[in-house]
Amino acid sequence: MLSILEFPDPRLRTKAQPVSVFDPALQSLIDAMFATMYAAPGIGLAATQVNVHKQLLVADVSEEKNQPLVLINPKITLQEGHQVYQEGCLSVPGIYADVERADRIEVEALDRHGQPLRMGADGLLAVCVQHEMDHLLGKLFVDYLSPLKRDLVRRKLEKQRRAASVA
Repeated sequence: MLSILEFPDPRLRTKAQPVSVFDPALQSLIDAMFATMYAAPGIGLAATQVNVHKQLLVADVSEEKNQPLVLINPKITLQEGHQVYQEGCLSVPGIYADVERADRIEVEALDRHGQPLRMGADGLLAVCVQHEMDHLLGKLFVDYLSPLKRDLVRRKLEKQRRAASVA
């Protein structure tokens, strides 16, 4: 299991670098990221969130948790429509907020073995991929909130951490 960085940790603001080596260490990282995401439990996890600053994300929005998706060096090639979805984040535990994103996207990426991959996504998967890709740019879903709401989130998380460290 990997440790998930939590807001406002400055490492979450690091811009991820492209993956160029597809070796056993990368495969182990991918497997560890899936294990961490499923245990959290979450539907997506970007490498940035586990303090690995590579353009890598994992996701699985299926109910049965049997549709794992790996996107390496992802790029959105098409965005259509708008949807507002209540998002949460493993790096911002217990906080949910409405975020507007594209309703349908197309993505080009590499799979876990470095093979080219093209896919379309809509609904929850589109939201998840856009959310995780933001992490790779050093952006968090709280950045879509007003400065006042973002400050409230930061203070609430700090209070939770203080309470947890006393317990």
